[in-house]
Amino acid sequence: MKVAILGSGLIGRSWAMVFGRGGHEVVLWDREPGQVERALSHIAHTLPVMAEAGLIGNAGAVGRRIRSAESLAEVLTGVAFVQESIVERAEPKQALFAEVERIAPADAIISSSTSAIMPSIIFGALATRQRCLVAHPMNPPHLAPIVELCGAHFTSPDVIARSREFMAGCGMSPIVVKREIEGFILNRLQLAVLNESFRLIAGDYVTAGDLDKTFKDGLALRWSFMGPIETIDLNAPDGVADYLDRYGSTIRRVGESQSGAAPWPSDIGARLDAERRAAIPRDKLGEAIAWRDRRMMALSAHMRAENGKTPR
Repeated sequence: MKVAILGSGLIGRSWAMVFGRGGHEVVLWDREPGQVERALSHIAHTLPVMAEAGLIGNAGAVGRRIRSAESLAEVLTGVAFVQESIVERAEPKQALFAEVERIAPADAIISSSTSAIMPSIIFGALATRQRCLVAHPMNPPHLAPIVELCGAHFTSPDVIARSREFMAGCGMSPIVVKREIEGFILNRLQLAVLNESFRLIAGDYVTAGDLDKTFKDGLALRWSFMGPIETIDLNAPDGVADYLDRYGSTIRRVGESQSGAAPWPSDIGARLDAERRAAIPRDKLGEAIAWRDRRMMALSAHMRAENGKTPR
């Protein structure tokens, strides 16, 4: 099956590895000169590291499935699934999809990687919008399997079902957002945590470093293999109802204090940047990102082993 990647930046090149890992022919295209070449170079470097970590079986085989296209017409010829990952603005996406609709085969599924824009905004003007949806990954998708599938009211249920099957076959862990909402599920949860984190730091309750430790040495240990609902179900002798009987009033009270809290101040970015740059200088951020990816590879390999999954 041929998959087209439109936009070969950080997300697009990562998607290419996901779909190549799934056994598909993957073709990359980008309007920006040199971007596809940079993406292919990054992929060629990353695949052997993934193989060493046990995340793919044969780096060479995956790499041979991924190639470039010179034009939009070339990348869309004979395509079955289109994954767009261009700039996070509605207008450029709308313009691109108007072109895609004219060129792509009538039965091709059309998908956007947008992290917050609702599919009705992106695809609403298209004549074949019933085949369109959002497939929003976590960054980087070749290391984080979650992907949110969100259609609009006009999206065919069959397109959602086919997309879910396709993503699962590529080693992803798809969820369905049942009704469209700005930010979808992942980012609404993430932004709730960020908003409260900013308020706690701005109110001088905790440093950024200690707040991060609270997650990586606390909450994340549980959340790496079970979610918050499963967590509270196991944190009381008789399950989730018992937990809410014990702690529900506290949850409501803290929730009310959070909803009524003043917004975090505009200078929080500068404060956080000062603390983070003291920990990691700006010229070392690339090294830190590579360290993060290695840690995510090791964790992903561990989770696959724990779940009885074998590398492709």
